[in-house]
Amino acid sequence: MSIQSAPTFSQSLVAGGVAGTAVDLLFFPIDTVKTRLQSSQGFIRAGGFRGVYKGIGSVVVGSAPGAAVFFCTYDTLKKTLPLPSDYAPVTHMISASIGEIAACSIRVPTEVIKTRTQTSTYGAAASSLAAARHVFSTEGLHGFYRGFGSTIMREIPFTSLQFPLYELLKVRLAKVLRRPLHSYEAAVCGSFAGAVAAALTTPLDVLKTRVMLDLRDPAKHAHPSLAARFRDIYVKEGVKALFAGVVPRTLWISAGGAVFLGVYEQAVQSLMGGPAQPIE
Repeated sequence: MSIQSAPTFSQSLVAGGVAGTAVDLLFFPIDTVKTRLQSSQGFIRAGGFRGVYKGIGSVVVGSAPGAAVFFCTYDTLKKTLPLPSDYAPVTHMISASIGEIAACSIRVPTEVIKTRTQTSTYGAAASSLAAARHVFSTEGLHGFYRGFGSTIMREIPFTSLQFPLYELLKVRLAKVLRRPLHSYEAAVCGSFAGAVAAALTTPLDVLKTRVMLDLRDPAKHAHPSLAARFRDIYVKEGVKALFAGVVPRTLWISAGGAVFLGVYEQAVQSLMGGPAQPIE
């Protein structure tokens, strides 16, 4: 049977950075539409279809290091976790979850700036830099991690669904084809896995967006718990609000998963000198 050896730490670092930058730059307008649909301001007041690249500066800064940290952690743990091969899905779940926690330490500050710029929270002309300055002047460093808990709460279920499914699809397809997968074939697996995970975790994404857009001063107003926020959205706005933006989110992550994981696999193969040789 043909298999591909695991990438080294440095190969994961470079390939992850390339993949993260590619997908975020390519699909940023769809993410903007999704964020505005989820905003409590309403889609039109949040900006509608105008200025769909607002906030891209923060993404440019955070994409490469966030994705690089994720894949370095994920690939390292896949190789080192002391679980038998029969528990491969569990290994992938644990590796992806820890990878996301590490990546979120970099990604969340850029997400805070991005969501507030996308929805014109600081005025229609606000730039990513202006939004970052406003966050720091009004909330301090803590403000850059507004929504960290809700982001983790979204990402762990998402990656726990996406990556075990992605790895399973790759293994099954490689067995059918009896050879290592090309990057475009891995991209198809990534697209399907991303779509399933995105649709199922949309309510958590809505919750994350609402937390990041809550500008009330925590010193003057007690912020509700995540559970209270979730319940409040459900009671006041209904189930539909919890799935706001599900179509653009699913399409974006499905297409983004294809690009993200396809580019990652292509970068890894290029760095490793091509697909692995057959191993009997």
